[in-house]
Amino acid sequence: MTEAILHDYWRSSASYRCRIALNLAEIRYTSVQVDLLSKQNRLPDHLGRNPQGLVPVLEIDGHTITQSLAIIEYLDATRGLKFLPKSPIAQAKVRALAYAIAMEIHPVCNLQVAEFAVEITGTEESRGRWMQRFMRPGLEAVEKMLSNYSEGPYACGPSPSLVDLCLVPQIYNARRWNVKIDDLGKILSAVHACDRHTAFQTAYPEKPIKTSRNIYPTKMTPLSS
Repeated sequence: MTEAILHDYWRSSASYRCRIALNLAEIRYTSVQVDLLSKQNRLPDHLGRNPQGLVPVLEIDGHTITQSLAIIEYLDATRGLKFLPKSPIAQAKVRALAYAIAMEIHPVCNLQVAEFAVEITGTEESRGRWMQRFMRPGLEAVEKMLSNYSEGPYACGPSPSLVDLCLVPQIYNARRWNVKIDDLGKILSAVHACDRHTAFQTAYPEKPIKTSRNIYPTKMTPLSS
């Protein structure tokens, strides 16, 4: 079987979710770094894979798939990873939690939006204020939603779910931007459980990716540190 290729950016929350999912599925893959800061995502080759110019893009099983949640649900459906429970109502509730992170908190705090906030205010300091303004209320809502789940140790039960795959990258970002989270006990308990899992550890943004490569022209700015 041809090895999977993940068009990736080390600090992308969406890519981070997919690295976790691939690790949980025990799928060997090559991480091809697409440096967002130097706009490699706007080059023709990448736009040919994803007209949105976003990461991640996963090449697997003869297919090219965009959008992190679509990628994760494909892996779940084809590899039996049990990221979603069986019953339709339980699935809906888990998706609602995951979407509260991936479709509400993350989009307004992504790189493009934060850069525009800096552009229109003219101050770099506005980036941190922007992140804190939108992350904290969103995470407070997620904390309340998690009160319906008591089994643990993960967000929604005894094994990692779609929620955990979205939650861990979001908390990485919250810590990066000094968002207050120390009072969010349900969230921190789930993240602590994930932090002990090898699949999450090896997906961590600062962890070197031995299979990583950059296929873009050397004249482009290298991967930012």
